[in-house]
Amino acid sequence: MRSDRESVWLFALASKWLAFSEESFAWSVLIIVLTWLFMTLVCWAHPGGPAWGKFRFLNRSFLSAVNKRIPGPRGLPVIGSMNLLASSLAHHRIAAAAQACNSERLMAFSLGHTRVIVTCNPDVAREILNSSVFADRPVKESAYRLMFNRAIGFAPYGVYWRTLRRIAATHLFCPKQIKGAEDQRREIASEMVTLFAQHDRIFQVRQVLKRASLNNMMTSIFGRKYKLNSTNNEVKELQALVDKGYDLLGTLNWSDHLPWLAEFDPQKLRVRCSNVVPKVEHFVSRIISDHRAKSNGETEDFVDVLLSLQGDDKLSDSDMIAVLWEMIFRGTDTVAVLIEWILARIVLHPDVQRRVHDELDEVVGRSRAVDESDVTNMIYLAAVIKEVLRLHPPGPLLSWARLAITDTTIDGYDVPRGTMAMVNMWAIARDPQEWPDPLEFMHRFVTKEGEVEFSVLGSDLRLAPFGSGRRTCPGKNLALTTVGFWVATLVHEFDWLPSDQNTVDLSEVLRLSCEMANPLSVKVRPRRRLSLSPSHGK
Repeated sequence: MRSDRESVWLFALASKWLAFSEESFAWSVLIIVLTWLFMTLVCWAHPGGPAWGKFRFLNRSFLSAVNKRIPGPRGLPVIGSMNLLASSLAHHRIAAAAQACNSERLMAFSLGHTRVIVTCNPDVAREILNSSVFADRPVKESAYRLMFNRAIGFAPYGVYWRTLRRIAATHLFCPKQIKGAEDQRREIASEMVTLFAQHDRIFQVRQVLKRASLNNMMTSIFGRKYKLNSTNNEVKELQALVDKGYDLLGTLNWSDHLPWLAEFDPQKLRVRCSNVVPKVEHFVSRIISDHRAKSNGETEDFVDVLLSLQGDDKLSDSDMIAVLWEMIFRGTDTVAVLIEWILARIVLHPDVQRRVHDELDEVVGRSRAVDESDVTNMIYLAAVIKEVLRLHPPGPLLSWARLAITDTTIDGYDVPRGTMAMVNMWAIARDPQEWPDPLEFMHRFVTKEGEVEFSVLGSDLRLAPFGSGRRTCPGKNLALTTVGFWVATLVHEFDWLPSDQNTVDLSEVLRLSCEMANPLSVKVRPRRRLSLSPSHGK
């Protein structure tokens, strides 16, 4: 009987303990949730949003009045202002946010856990881009998985990066090498003229420009030559890989800024990268093997250059693949995008086209084709190209951000280590305080005798579409040489006319580069050859 009473007593005690434990657990969970909610809201309430609030709180300076706080939008709790970059017009949204916060000089915002600063001011842009503190780039997962962390674009600042820059500057982008590739650019330009002349109806120029740009880089990098009108499987394969790479690298990966999402890979970027990389490795490795098998030992292209390196400069095969892949990847995009924008403006502004034609007739004449040496004497065409770069920079946010490697001060504000920095060149180039009538397409870059020509190579941050400082685009001179010559050739050979259905649509979309949202559709009328026909007295 006593045993039964003890059992009942023990059972009652266990029941009360269990009930107490469940109640305690519930209260503990509730307290944790409420504490998390409170901290989330406290961090979110900070100027710049949750990432900045979290940093201030953890560094015990959240309530400090000593350090000035960079103004900026709070966004939403947890995710911050991810909506600013999760857009096909991110440069527009960032500029609008900076204006709304009255923080065009320097604005802070949060991408999930990532602290970001952005400027729409040329003076602050110079401070960021020319600072040794911002010599690194944040390596997002897609860039890492696409091997760009071992190439010039994303490699950490240091001995390896400086070696790559020196090799590229010496063997690919120096004036001697650019001049040496003049014949291949002339040949490709001639092929474009032939293709365009075959169109007697409306057509789109984008695919031809992309193919021309890709062929140009394949010749310089891989030593492969193909005709624009050919249907070569190797070119198709590489173009498909480049297109997939653009899509992956141009997509905002939420997992880069919200680490707890990484395991789930909600956008499937990791899977898509893993499908692309083996194909890239196979493609480039095959070309490297073909070059190793050559018996003449001559240095004819950039693959030969990399294979000839010795000592500390010698690269492993995996590093060579990454470098060559990036050269092709980045070298084909900017040229095609920029030329399409230039042709769009020439079609949209007949007076501009007429003045370019007049300059071509004066410098070149209609009896021969354009030569690259002619382009240096074409002041008005150079001004047109610069005005297009101002209104339609291919990299409106200078393509990739910078990363602070130490604590620093920008425009009087403390910027902690690990902060991502961006420059909105699109906003700077349209700032009415820097440019009169900034939305108008004008002849503002035409230099008169005795005037200094405006440089777009990074010395004047009011217009630096290729960046500035240590991370400036290494191929900017090659790009401008190619663009100038090809545009001069195409405009010299044809009158460029709008399509019958509509006028030129200048809507834009930001992928990896800022492209025309709707590909340019035009009609062309042979100009130089028509003037040479007997019916025109020539």
